[in-house]
Order: sequence, then C-alpha cells, then structure tokens
Amino acid sequence: MVPLFRFVRLPGALALLSLAACSGEQAAPANDSAAAQPTDGSIPLTADNIARLGLKFGEAVAATEAPIAVVPALIAPPPNARVAVAATFPGVVTRILVVEGEEVRRGQPLAIVSSRDVMSMGADLNRASARLGVAQSSASRLSQLEREGIIAGARADEARAVLGEARADVSEKSRILTMVNGSGASGTYTLTAPIAGRVTSAAIHAGSVVDGTTAPYVIDAAGQYEAQAQLPERLAGQVKPGMTVALGDDLRGTVTAVGSTIDPATRSVTLKAKLPAGPGAMAGRATNLSIFGPAPAGAAMVPAAAVTTLPGGDTLFVRTRAGVIARAVKAGGKDGNHVLILSGVKPGEQVVVAGTSALKPLAMGE
Repeated sequence: MVPLFRFVRLPGALALLSLAACSGEQAAPANDSAAAQPTDGSIPLTADNIARLGLKFGEAVAATEAPIAVVPALIAPPPNARVAVAATFPGVVTRILVVEGEEVRRGQPLAIVSSRDVMSMGADLNRASARLGVAQSSASRLSQLEREGIIAGARADEARAVLGEARADVSEKSRILTMVNGSGASGTYTLTAPIAGRVTSAAIHAGSVVDGTTAPYVIDAAGQYEAQAQLPERLAGQVKPGMTVALGDDLRGTVTAVGSTIDPATRSVTLKAKLPAGPGAMAGRATNLSIFGPAPAGAAMVPAAAVTTLPGGDTLFVRTRAGVIARAVKAGGKDGNHVLILSGVKPGEQVVVAGTSALKPLAMGE
C-alpha cells in the first residue's frame, strides 16, 4: 500500500507528551527512531497518549439515506389545516379572550359577542318552552278522554301533533343557542376555537362589529406544516413522493408531491413535503430544505468533526490496535452535523471525532 502521508519520527513528535517522565533519561539515538518509524500512515498511540491528546472516538454507522440536494423552501400550513372562525350572528364584541399568536385548544373561548339576534332567540325559546308545556298538558288530557271513549280519536291525534311541533321548535332553538355557545338571558354568544392550533390572525377588538361575512380569527392546526419548494430540472426525475426531507438537524418530513410540469421561466418543478411541528417550523418562514435519497452500498455516516483535510484530501483518523491510521476518504453530502462517506471507511469502524487537530501535525510531518 502506497503511504498517503510522510510522517516524522513519532518518538520525537510525542516527546512533549511524556517530557516529565523522561527528563532524567538519556534520549535514544535519532537513527534508531527512524528505523522504527511506520510508513503505512499509522500513528502508534498509548492509552496515556490518547488521554493527553484529548482524543475521542465515534463509530461510523451504515448510511441508509444520502443527501441529494438542498433547495430553498417556504413553510406554510397544509390547505386543510387553516380554519377561519366566523361570527354566526351579527353583533358587537364585548370581550377579547385570545390574541394573535396564542396557542389554543379545541373548544377554547376566543371572544364574547353581544347580539340582538341571540336575545331574540332566547325569547323565542322561552315562548316555545311555554307552548310545549301547554301542548303536553293538552295531549295528556285528550289522550285520557280518548281512552275513556268520551272524545273521538282524531282530537287526541291532533293534540299529539301539536305536541310534536312544540317539541321540535324547542329543540331547534335550543340547539342553535348551544351551537353558538349563546345565552338568551344575556343576549351574548361566545366564539370558540374549532381546532387546536395557533391563532395566526385576529382581526378583532373590543367594540368592533362582526357579522356572518367576516372571519374575526384564523387558526392554523397544531403540528401540521407543509414545505413548498422549487426543484431544479436536473433533479425532477430523482426526487419522488415518500423520500425524506429535513429542516435543520432534527426535523424530518416526507415528500408528498412532485410536479410533473417544468416551469419554463424557472426551469423547475414544484415540490411539496409535510413536516411535523418542531424547531424552525413556522408558517411563512423562508428556509432551506434538505432532500435525501437511498444511500450507495457500503456508505457510512460520521460526525462532521471527524473529517479533516490533509494534502491528500479529505481524511479520517481510524482507530487501530496500535493507535490510529490516517485514511483518505471520499466524502459525499452533508446532513446537519454528519457527513456521508462514500469510500475509505467501513460501517462499525471507530474514528476520531475530537482531537483531530492534535493529530494533523503528526500526519503532516511537522
């Protein structure tokens, strides 16, 4: 194997690490050290040397995905995750309970509205309830007379029909007031959140007038985001639905759709991906989106801090029984704090992830 680097005599290079221990000993002849110098790129290290140099090791893990590209993207809520809260009855806002930017749970009160329609509905409900009581009494009395044969059955049937209508009237008015969280006595109703999420728009204030044509609040569903990006023409055939995307180091999602038509102006296709809630996921934010595809066979992922640059190119210091060996590698794309290694290291091997700066002078013969 042709050596990648030219190394100095290691006993001399590591003399500073054990100066105190060797201060009283006679130095070995230089030509003896040169004779013992390894020429295969290895750096012999004892446990004491490793501790003094502050070396730390990590494992190269098998790569299942490889970065394909990084594209600019815009974060937005999915089309079905944004809900407008409309005012059911016209009225005047008397109290604001939630402001823009707040997180809300489903059913949480947002604002209280005073409405004449609600007060009228409450009065109608009271009248309907009174008629229901009269209809119940009348139907009960006539049914008894029918059983005794005093009146014809048609009169009892008519009373029961009136009772049914009264019940339906009460049920309808009661349902409407319940649906809008209304109080007929006070003439107010409450706007509530239909879904859990964040209030992204609150065009409302105390004293403002609302009606059925306006949406005082807009809520984006919690935990649901969509990344929209323009994929370069050269990648249009490589990226497919189901592939992984990443926002930052920790937030990962899935490609949901890739356009089939290339925009003649931008020479790109539209890509959409779903993302969970997490750091960096905020509607309206412009960011960069990493796209991943299947990794080549034998590829490995190592911490980015493990890769150093020497005259021979990208290099990893791989652990051996005697110490470490400087090994040239072919690096691929970067995924956050990790780098894809296409060749030069095998999954499972231990590499130096901290302290590479202390090994570089030894490898470069300084």
